[in-house]
Amino acid sequence: MQKRFHFSFFIFHFSLLCFMLLALWAIFLWAPIEKTMGDVQRIFYFHVPSAWVSFLSFLVVFISSLLYLITRKNIFDHTAQASAELGVLFSSFVLITGPLWAKPVWGIWWTWDARLTSTLVLWLIYISYLMLRSFIPQEQKKKTLSAVLGIVGFIDVPIVYLSIRWWRTQHPAPVIGGGEGSGIDPVMFKTLMISFAAFLLFYFLLMKLRLGILKAANELKEIRELFTFKS
Repeated sequence: MQKRFHFSFFIFHFSLLCFMLLALWAIFLWAPIEKTMGDVQRIFYFHVPSAWVSFLSFLVVFISSLLYLITRKNIFDHTAQASAELGVLFSSFVLITGPLWAKPVWGIWWTWDARLTSTLVLWLIYISYLMLRSFIPQEQKKKTLSAVLGIVGFIDVPIVYLSIRWWRTQHPAPVIGGGEGSGIDPVMFKTLMISFAAFLLFYFLLMKLRLGILKAANELKEIRELFTFKS
């Protein structure tokens, strides 16, 4: 059983490495140069997948928070916390790559359009989530209030996603599922999917590592409380 676990662990890490190398090759060597923006458009292959993975992260927070309120099991609280941390990480990457892409194309680093503003609000919501977990000493109260915020905060995710459909923004129309006239070069699309797969596998790796740390920290805390009680 242990050998099978180690083999699966090796396969996962090997797959992640392969997808990362494949993504870098596809982004910089395979994907064609965009006619209007030139090479700076390659940021697209980092910017969009990181945004998608941040949405997934906050969806996991939403579901795990809901399950925690129903079951009161620590595993769901740990999952919500770990995924919120990763959501902040990936959305921070979105907020960094966005201006790097915007400056050469739009001529400005930042504009308060609907997509950018709602993304910043989303980032601030989950920064607040992590701060809430840090500042409340009572365990049960912390977990409950965090779960509520994790559920309510998810409302902003569809707003971010649909903002360029609902309002006029600096962002172009969606290149995938945007209706008539939308779409990108087939090689660009394949490159985007490869990059997304690499980001997704990276998310799963970080989730596994962070959950292991949270579980170990919780077990250590229980041992300390047990010895304190006995003494």
